[in-house]
Amino acid sequence: MLKKKIGSLYVVATPIGNLQDITLRAIEVLKSVDRIAAEDTRHSGSLLKHFAINKPSISLHNYNEQEKLELLINYLEEGENIALISDAGTPLISDPGYLLVSNAKSKGIKVVPIPGACALIAALAVSGLATDKFVFEGFLPAKEEARAQRLKLCLQETRTSIFYEAPHRLMNTLVTMQTIFGDERQVVVARELTKIHESIINASIKEIITYYKQHSDECRGEIVLLIAGVEVTNTETIELQPEKILEILLEELPLKQAVAITAKLTHKRKNELYELALLKKSNPD
Repeated sequence: MLKKKIGSLYVVATPIGNLQDITLRAIEVLKSVDRIAAEDTRHSGSLLKHFAINKPSISLHNYNEQEKLELLINYLEEGENIALISDAGTPLISDPGYLLVSNAKSKGIKVVPIPGACALIAALAVSGLATDKFVFEGFLPAKEEARAQRLKLCLQETRTSIFYEAPHRLMNTLVTMQTIFGDERQVVVARELTKIHESIINASIKEIITYYKQHSDECRGEIVLLIAGVEVTNTETIELQPEKILEILLEELPLKQAVAITAKLTHKRKNELYELALLKKSNPD
């Protein structure tokens, strides 16, 4: 008895703006698969039409991924090849697809990367900030308090930190960053990458805020926000980090939670940090 052939799942990167950024391999794969799982079939329709790709499409977005999961896995197990695409860039990077990919892997279905455009990598490459080590944080929380707490965890980050941000929250986020990081930390706002109104601004937080106050009409489109890591110049600075992190977290979080997060960030022993936290609580000055 012949073994049933299982299909492959292709994770296909598509352009983030300029249609010419699609790869030849991506076009070939999209034309050869049996169907395409797209974040928004209407949005992807224009891309597929542009390259004369006419394949059955099924929507797969944040609100229906669990619902469509079984259907797509069944198609793959029945021998169909499926391409997964997002609205722009590389799927799963702040886009849906994780459940599908992880389930396909767990069932022994071949998952094939078709690399291409990715906004965070494009922005990092031209930012002028350090590229040897970086951390991607996705979208910051929409609520101000939660956003501030997340940014405080990055205060002593030595790597370049990268975020995606919605245009209507850009100014609020920059102001929060100024409160936490101060005026002089270097920030890059990369907006509308590869599109007609592309702009990449590298300046201090204070200068960036001043610029966008004077050019509020430019707070539009897709935004990648990058912030330089803190510079560590000597061992004394390194030794001070756990205490500083703990001090900041104690202002916002319960003692046990502040200690646990500080331990994870600094690899210091919890009992030492707990004693230090108690000392700071009893002697806040």
